[in-house]
Amino acid sequence: MKLLIALHDVTPAFERETRALWDACQARGVIPALFVVPNWHGQWPLERHPKFIDWLRARAGDGADIFLHGERHDEDGTSRPWRDQLRALGRTAGEGEFLSLDDEEARCRIERGLAVLGDAGIRPVGFVAPAWLWQGHTRRIIDALGLAFSEDDRAIYLHHRGIHLDSPVIRWSARTAARATFSVLAARVMTWFYQRHWLVRIALHPTDLQRPTTAESAFRTIDWWRVRRYPWSYSAL
Repeated sequence: MKLLIALHDVTPAFERETRALWDACQARGVIPALFVVPNWHGQWPLERHPKFIDWLRARAGDGADIFLHGERHDEDGTSRPWRDQLRALGRTAGEGEFLSLDDEEARCRIERGLAVLGDAGIRPVGFVAPAWLWQGHTRRIIDALGLAFSEDDRAIYLHHRGIHLDSPVIRWSARTAARATFSVLAARVMTWFYQRHWLVRIALHPTDLQRPTTAESAFRTIDWWRVRRYPWSYSAL
């Protein structure tokens, strides 16, 4: 019975919140994975923040798995066909960067993101599309680029083994008061419903700290699972 925790949207744009979430996990004996965005919304290029890079390298030294989490995270410069509009309904407000990308553009963005992390001395173990929204071809690109892992909101994909592991994920949304209230309720329901599932994920976002309700629910949920599950890592899979 395993527990995986990941910090999404790791960027200098949310440095204070990211450090706070990391410290909260550490206080609970958990080393979360870090999902790094190389250039948040095209305005926060990682290479311009050497102190944050040093912090990331130190966390990797602590045992944190690093994932590439898109290139810029937002959907700037892309448009959604109606099918993708339906897929994203209620899930993200223009943050599904890989939702509507064709094969070539998806590969280019992943390669550029990997180059940024590589220049920073950071070696990611996998790729996770923002909002877990991507096209089917993206997984083939990830595998071809030699990355071991990817995931969506239903499963974790182990490319080096050619298998996937069904794994529910508990997460929150603090975008509006209504969404925050609903996500807190959803976290409770999912915790009850999946309490016997062998591999459960908790996804933390910097914006979870923007509202006391989501912050309290996130930490309470981690505490509940922490005493019942062994914190695991992607690499250990």
